[in-house]
Formats: sequence, C-alpha cells, structure tokens
Amino acid sequence: MLNTIEELFSYKPFELTQEQKDTFLQKFYNNLTNFHYENSDEYRQILSILTYDTKKEYKIAELPFLPVRLFKELELKSTQDIFKTMSSSGTSSSNTSKIFLDKTTALNQTKVLTKIVNDFIGSKRLPMIILDTKSVLKNPKEFSARGSGIIGFSIFARDRIFAFDENMNLNIQAIEAFLEKHKGKEILLFGFTFMVWQYFYHTLKKSTTTLDLSNGILIHGGGWKKLIDSSVDDALFKSSLKEICGIKKVYNYYGMVEQTGSIFMQCDAGHFHTSIYSDIIIRDENFNICNLNQEGMIQLISTLPNSYPGHNILSEDIGKIIGVDDCPCGRKGKYFTIKGRIKKAQIRGCSDTFTS
Repeated sequence: MLNTIEELFSYKPFELTQEQKDTFLQKFYNNLTNFHYENSDEYRQILSILTYDTKKEYKIAELPFLPVRLFKELELKSTQDIFKTMSSSGTSSSNTSKIFLDKTTALNQTKVLTKIVNDFIGSKRLPMIILDTKSVLKNPKEFSARGSGIIGFSIFARDRIFAFDENMNLNIQAIEAFLEKHKGKEILLFGFTFMVWQYFYHTLKKSTTTLDLSNGILIHGGGWKKLIDSSVDDALFKSSLKEICGIKKVYNYYGMVEQTGSIFMQCDAGHFHTSIYSDIIIRDENFNICNLNQEGMIQLISTLPNSYPGHNILSEDIGKIIGVDDCPCGRKGKYFTIKGRIKKAQIRGCSDTFTS
C-alpha cells in the first residue's frame, strides 16, 4: 500500500494498470481525506453532514467529493502555512476559486507536471514561444489560471519569448528572430486554446508573412467554449494550424486550477489519459457511476492537494471513459474524451475571460 506520494514518484506516470493503481492508492486517498478532515474546519463540517467515518476504509469511488463550485464560495485550506495563492478565471472576484498552496504541495505539483509532460515531449528543455502576453504575470504570489499555466509550463523552456504585447498584438518579427536563433531545433509552444486560435492562428491567416513551425510542439488547453460556438473542433484546430504554419505535433490537455499539476494530456489517438497521480470517475445525474462510453459528470481525484481539500472534486464538465489499459498509444490507466459543460453551468474557461 502507498503511504506517501514520494513512493509514487519512482514510477513512470502511465506504467501501472488501473488495478495496480487502485490497489496502491486506496489507503493513500483514505489517509488524505482523513488529513483534510482533521485540519480543515469547513471540510470537517461538510463531511460530518455526509456521515463520513474516519475509522472506515472506503473504496476510492465511495470517498466523499466536493462540487468544484464550492471553491468559489469558501476559502478552503488545511494549513496556515500558505506559500502561494492561485485563482481560477472569472469575470469578478466573487466568480473565482481561490486555491491555497504550501511549499510541499507546490513542489509536488511541479514534479508531477514534469513527469506527465516529459512522457509526451521528452525530457530535453526546449526553446519556448509562449502564446500570451507577459503582462499576465503580475503578482508572483497570486496567479490566475493563465499565469499559473505559463509559470508551470515554463519549466520545460531553456529560452523563451512571449508572442504578444499587452494588447494581444502578435509580434511576428520577434518570433522570426527567435526561430532563426534556434534554427533546426524543436520549438515548444504553449498557450490557451481560444487565444491560440483567435490571436495566433487568425493573425497568421491574415498576414503575408509565413512562419515555419514544422519543428514545433504545441501544448494547449482550456478555453474551448468560444471555439465550439464557432464550430471549431479538435480536428479542425489541428489541421488549420498545420496548414498555416506547418506545426504537426499538437497536444491538448485537460485540467483546472483546483487541481493544478494533475493534468490529463491528449495522446496521438485523441484520448485524454489519467496518470498514476490522478484519476477520474464519470457519474450520471443521480451520482451513480457510469459504464464505459456512457456520458456523465467528470469527477477528478488527485494525490497532490495537501494544503487544501481539493483532492476529490466533481467538475462541471461532461465526458466519458473510452477504455482502460488498452489505448493504442500504449499508456496504461483510464482514457477518456470530453464533450463540454453541464447545461446551465457557469462558464469558467481559463482564457475565455480575456477582453481586447
């Protein structure tokens, strides 16, 4: 049985079967739930209402979960030793989640993010083009979802530039100079989906300048709402970018600030993958567990949140598990797809709140 997350770091992120992972993590998740029960007054009050028993060992699917919206209503924390505060996207301060991190949780988030992403792009640090503006990084101790994403993924860079000025104008000349500087090398690009489409792709489409990003690797996530409204799906997104700048390696990721670090990367087969550090359960409208290929609400479970009780949350997203341990890409564990948001759920995409 797993007792500490450090023991899990000795494994590759997708090498354990689902059965092995569940066996490893059942006691760990019970202990983590008990830890937050003992150290967060608000969490303890909620679980007491749910008649949670700290002396019982629950199966992972039986452990209590919190609705993600609750983090907009309450400041939930299990420690007073706060190192950093992160906030989700929102149009007002009352519309955001605040997530409180101690140094251990922040460090583990970085370790896990590194292990997951390296499994897709390799361990070599690359020249990086950030498809955003530097002005989003304002307060180093309090980041938005966009800022947190940029800081998190910057660990994969050995040289980086921001592609946009503070008004989201694309600096094509600076990108050309950067590509010339690193000619013949792989280039990592990172950005939020809607912003990549609206401010990068559309600007290049109108421009007479052609950028050669055939050696590029794009990692993007969040902000699909506006693209879906414009009938832009994953396949069109990828094919359009390949046509306009030659980029062939495009990896979408799914994640949220309430569980930073526990991202789910999309493989070449088009599936999002659970790693050994996190998992998902799909539930129907009555909170029953869905079968394979049955759509429902996505419940997210993570080993990482130690400073706040965000280890087991019910999102406002709809998806379905496609299979377990048998994805054509070879990665073990559950793999799934995402359809969209729950109807009438508050829209909180990472990049949808940008206004030009």
